[in-house]
Amino acid sequence: MTSRYYEAYKSWQTDPEEFWADAAKEIDWYKPWDKVFDPDAGVYGHWFAGAECNTCYNCLDRHVEAGRGNQAAIVYDSPVTGSQKTYTYAEALDEVATLAGVLTEMGVGKGDRVIVYMPMIPEAAFAMLACARIGAVHSVVFGGFAAKELATRIDDARPVVMLCASCGVEPGRIVAYKPLLDEAIEIASHKPKSCLVFQRDMERATMVEGRDLNWAEETTRVRAANGQADCVPVAATDPLYVLYTSGTTGVPKGVVRDNGGHMVALKWTMFNMYGVKPGEAFWTASDVGWVVGHSYIVYAPLLHGSTTILFEGKPIGTPDAGVFWRVIEEHDVVALFTAPTAFRAIKKEDPGGKLIGKYDLSKFRTLFLAGERSDPDTLEWAEAKLGVPVIDHWWQTETGWTIAGNPVGLGILPVKHGSPTVALPGWDLRVVDEHAVEIPAGEMGAIVVKMPLPPGALPTLWQNDERFTESYLSAFPGFFETSDAGFQDEDGYIYIMARTDDIINVAGHRLSTGGMEEVLASHPDVAECAVLGIADKLKGQVPIGLIVLSTGVNRDPGEIEAETVKLVRDKIGPVAAFKTALTVVRLPKTRSGKILRGTIAKIADGEEYKMPATIDDPVVLDEITEVLKARGIAE
Repeated sequence: MTSRYYEAYKSWQTDPEEFWADAAKEIDWYKPWDKVFDPDAGVYGHWFAGAECNTCYNCLDRHVEAGRGNQAAIVYDSPVTGSQKTYTYAEALDEVATLAGVLTEMGVGKGDRVIVYMPMIPEAAFAMLACARIGAVHSVVFGGFAAKELATRIDDARPVVMLCASCGVEPGRIVAYKPLLDEAIEIASHKPKSCLVFQRDMERATMVEGRDLNWAEETTRVRAANGQADCVPVAATDPLYVLYTSGTTGVPKGVVRDNGGHMVALKWTMFNMYGVKPGEAFWTASDVGWVVGHSYIVYAPLLHGSTTILFEGKPIGTPDAGVFWRVIEEHDVVALFTAPTAFRAIKKEDPGGKLIGKYDLSKFRTLFLAGERSDPDTLEWAEAKLGVPVIDHWWQTETGWTIAGNPVGLGILPVKHGSPTVALPGWDLRVVDEHAVEIPAGEMGAIVVKMPLPPGALPTLWQNDERFTESYLSAFPGFFETSDAGFQDEDGYIYIMARTDDIINVAGHRLSTGGMEEVLASHPDVAECAVLGIADKLKGQVPIGLIVLSTGVNRDPGEIEAETVKLVRDKIGPVAAFKTALTVVRLPKTRSGKILRGTIAKIADGEEYKMPATIDDPVVLDEITEVLKARGIAE
């Protein structure tokens, strides 16, 4: 099949407004737009200015009204609690409208903020949709986030109400959320009026009299009184949610997402990018606390009329490295979207892919990876073991959807390992030097997007246009700064090699840590790795590599380290000055799977560092410190 990608991209380039107006026909509007794009509104313009809509209506009501109420909307699969439950579109609508009625009675109205602090349970999705239904602005904070970090978000968003669960469930432990929530409210200057608490059986929360309400009791009461809330029309340009970026210091950056452009872009991607049809099961193995969970667990699949899988578990250990294949078989999943780190973990535990053969994956068509750079070795392993296309794609919290990818619905383009393929319609990508001058194909530079940004991308930061301009638009005038570095080849394929912060300067040579990681990952005994630059008096910086060995490798780690050093020197050359590889048990990561390279570098350089708010397990940093000390790298 010949791909229609180039035709679609050309169509967007020729007339962006006509392209997005055509895509917007897939959305139901209360009032059409006055302008598809108003360049004079907001910081850089607004999409679908003058239009009125409701995101919840488009996700639920319209499918029920179209006679598809009995189709599965949300499948909850929780290996950590041993439970499963399916909600049809009609059942999900009832849950959401009822919860929206509770929120209305609690004093939440159009434009008010609501913080959602919950684990991966259906009620988290219902909470988001209930806010959307009444025009409130939700801000989901990853359940179990530290009290101090939650407090900073309370002070910035100033929520009327907090929605939380009593606890989260991790392999082998219960994480009590309510004490963290109580502490955060105590620390915060802003005090929410009330909290709605979903009590889970495995850990009941202590309620604060006069402030806390019981989720089950309130929804039962409102349902009995027929107090469900109707959809409230909002402007397409009104905010749907605020999502705070991870890893920030000081006041976090609240990424704003509007209603209209967000729906148009996400609905367009479900078939054109992911190749999924209404009625089919799409699974994003992420968390609703991250942008991936907002876009592709909750909103996009439901806008499209697909079935979404809400999974409370891990790629390994719940109970083993075959859990992904079990979920795909049981729920007829046609496409899986997850982070490369999940596949590296599976590959480490089951390098031969033996567990894959235990399950029927005949309906499974495509694997999508994003969140961190997908090394070619992991991609090739997944392709070989699964026998389906493995699609790397690139996007960010700020963009809300794919900047560059291989558009399955438009027809798959040739795969080049190490590249997320090409810019999708809406994204005019350039690779530039520090003066915003485009550089030739094959040369490393900063990757930027020519303004304006397409529908679905952030219009600004919450209550802070000035910081938005300073953070994203000032370094390269006329362009949006992605903070990613890489290059474009002669075919227009983009290669994301590192965050600009991770480009290291070795004796005047700017080198990509991603390129070195690619080489390390190609070693047959290496399951995953990280390369970072550490301070060096002579060269400015020198790279070191941390490697995690595959399960079952019984060789001397020193031999493997020497082999990896030789590999880098052979493939990249002496210019890399790569002389040190260290074997570690595991790498420090955020809960979304990003490796904390900057934090490791600070430990190695003896600099003070702040414990990253989103770190999955702080103990890993102690383990890394010991390894660095043992090799004389850290003091």
